[in-house]
Amino acid sequence: MSITSILRPRTIFAFVLALIMGSVAYGFAAENTIPESRAGDKDTVVSGYVVTNVAYILNTDPTKLDTVTFTLDAAAGTVKVQLIDGGSWYDAAVVTGNNWEVDLSAAPLNVIDIDTLQIVATSNVQP
Repeated sequence: MSITSILRPRTIFAFVLALIMGSVAYGFAAENTIPESRAGDKDTVVSGYVVTNVAYILNTDPTKLDTVTFTLDAAAGTVKVQLIDGGSWYDAAVVTGNNWEVDLSAAPLNVIDIDTLQIVATSNVQP
């Protein structure tokens, strides 16, 4: 390529146009700012809890259940209990240490309807 072909108006125009387009693209890219944020992924072992000392405390009417108590083998933040398969979930409250209680005295369940004891616990406190 000779110097005369480089200095032709068409070549100079193409070079100047490429510079302008590059500057415009850089300006648009520089204007796109993203606030700092975090994201992550981690695997961990879900070990579960061992439930012991399950006790069913009856109402003065022995066909009604007032309270369920049990002990977990480790501290928990949130514990839910289901007593009727497919039925409502009840909040359990910590009594002391790892001992938990579900108080049903405000609306005792019929003992004949109770067909399961499913306890779901997490070490996190759920809202």
